[in-house]
Amino acid sequence: MLWSLLRILFFVVIVLALTFAANMALQAQAVMRIDFAGWEFTLHPLQMAIAVLVLMLVVWVVIKLLGLLIATLRFLNGDETAISRYLDRNRERRGFQALTDGMMALAAGEGRLALIKAHRAETYLDRPELTNLLVAQAAEVVGDTTRAAAAYKALLADPRTRFVGIRGLLKQKLAEGDTETALQLAQKAFELKPRHAESQEILLKLQSGAADWKGARATLTAQSKAGLLPRDVYRRRDAVLALQEAKAVMDDDSSIEAREAAIAANKLSPDLIPAAAMAARSYLAKGNKKNATRVLKKAWEARPHPDLAAAFAEIEPEESPEARLRRFRTLTSIHPDDAESKLLQAELAIAAEDFPAARRALGDLPTSHPTQRTLAIMAAVERGEGGDDATVRGWLSKALIAPRGPQWCCDKCQAIHSAWAPICENCGGFDTLSWREPVETKGASATGAELLPVVVSAPKTEPPPEPEAPEPIDLEALGRRAN
Repeated sequence: MLWSLLRILFFVVIVLALTFAANMALQAQAVMRIDFAGWEFTLHPLQMAIAVLVLMLVVWVVIKLLGLLIATLRFLNGDETAISRYLDRNRERRGFQALTDGMMALAAGEGRLALIKAHRAETYLDRPELTNLLVAQAAEVVGDTTRAAAAYKALLADPRTRFVGIRGLLKQKLAEGDTETALQLAQKAFELKPRHAESQEILLKLQSGAADWKGARATLTAQSKAGLLPRDVYRRRDAVLALQEAKAVMDDDSSIEAREAAIAANKLSPDLIPAAAMAARSYLAKGNKKNATRVLKKAWEARPHPDLAAAFAEIEPEESPEARLRRFRTLTSIHPDDAESKLLQAELAIAAEDFPAARRALGDLPTSHPTQRTLAIMAAVERGEGGDDATVRGWLSKALIAPRGPQWCCDKCQAIHSAWAPICENCGGFDTLSWREPVETKGASATGAELLPVVVSAPKTEPPPEPEAPEPIDLEALGRRAN
């Protein structure tokens, strides 16, 4: 609004200035005499200004005619497009100007203005590889997905712009949630430009979502060859995909292939807990207890985990609790101060009914780091040692509101998962789950659950003393007193 007002004011000032100058020229008495070939011309200032303008117009016409003459000579000399290029030069200049204005409007976020300029550029230019791209992007800004899709499809006809068109349609299908079509487009984009980082990442994510683990591993290898992934990251992600491939093979009841895939996944990344547990079970299926023990011990060194302990127990399923307690010392002695090792020792001691040993194994965990599992074990220890019901209920009530302890948490969105998965179900992140304690917010419960331990384990109050029985009434004494 302000800019329009300023332009109007500027136009008015220019008109006033020209009017004033013309009036001054009419009132001036000066004249100009020109002698040319025996002719004498006398011009007043206003006539002189008009003559200058006419002369400039004549020069411009002469230059244009000269250009047309040169183009005609070139055409006669064999240049078949010389005249058409000369006639279209002005249109081309206007078209590129409109294209430039449209790009500037698009960069400024003015989608409608960019769309208008794009259509104007289409009118003047025969450059669909440029104008269609501007139309598509401007249509996306204003939310016209139909027009944007039509423009991207038009780009597919030109080999130079085919990848751009596929990439634009791919993003549209991802926004619409059409992953099946998006996967096909991502594969086409990958075929056109195998080293394009964004296309590789999108294809890997879509292949993982579609459980195409073999294709995902091929895409991951392409990423590594392109130098887009560090070596350690590549090995870790390849192990994750190999593990999922092994699970898929195991679901198909192909035991031999499943064992080989699981063992290969464990070799790629020994610290991957699910791969270690599956590899150990694969060795057990072949009767190789020694290799199963070796795999689990190596994984336990990297990170103690209950799944590893469960797989370690399957090595000798028929052993007695005392024998199991002795055999598990090969694991618990690796990280004796780790909370998982202490909890595992306490659980094995409870199974062997050695409750004092279970209490010693727990140490100060019930007070320094209380979790549901720790407090539940403490309640079992109290029950095993013959503690009263009030004490046992007190531990159990504390366990109800205690943190759950380490879980599979997404490092990207902090979502909690009941089991490990290669892709976070909440945010879609690849290989973002880690075994740790979730970020918990502390605050008063809306139901007052934090008061439960106080209520359940409240000390018993002594009953009020019974009132003393009244002394018996002596009726005879009352009779004598009345007489």
